[in-house]
Amino acid sequence: MEYIEISAKTVDDAITQALIKLGVTSDKIEYEVIEKGSSGLFGIIGSRQAIIKVRKKFNIVDHTYEFLDKLFNAMDLDVRVTIENDEENRNMSINFDGKEMGILIGKRGQTLDSLQYIISLVVNKDSESYIRVKTDTENYRERRKATLETLARNMAYKVKRSRKPVSLEPMNPYERRIIHSALQGDRFVETYSEGDDPSRYVVITLKKTKRDR
Repeated sequence: MEYIEISAKTVDDAITQALIKLGVTSDKIEYEVIEKGSSGLFGIIGSRQAIIKVRKKFNIVDHTYEFLDKLFNAMDLDVRVTIENDEENRNMSINFDGKEMGILIGKRGQTLDSLQYIISLVVNKDSESYIRVKTDTENYRERRKATLETLARNMAYKVKRSRKPVSLEPMNPYERRIIHSALQGDRFVETYSEGDDPSRYVVITLKKTKRDR
């Protein structure tokens, strides 16, 4: 946030005005005194107001809120944002709520993934260590995970019956991991990825020992 200048009779008065204007407490600002001010002769003649320049201390959560507020205003979307920041584990979870969340999700979650990527760039631009950002709305991530796990089991059953490998649609790394994880304990099939991102996909096939029988 850029510095703003505040003037008042005294430095303390200027700080108080700054806190009210910025809507924060004294521990959330940093300031520099430009002019200490003077009461002058008899408190009138030659008096000068105190001047400070002040801004909010950098806070990654506030910074993210401000970025998203500007982004959704530009998109003309009414979105309520909730941010949970786990500083110890370097994780930031962001949830969106509103009437038009289908727009934010996009086809197979592609818009939500793109938004997550953009926010991650913003969050980690000046961060000393990497912060993992996760975005979600209407519990889409969990619902998508359940859908992919069901798909994995159904396709595995198809492979067992036909004894032919099945290639799934292109998926991002997170979704491919869900497929791999869902079938890693299966005694009859195995999975691997082929292709290059963003067209990389999962192949489900019989394990070699099962194919040789």
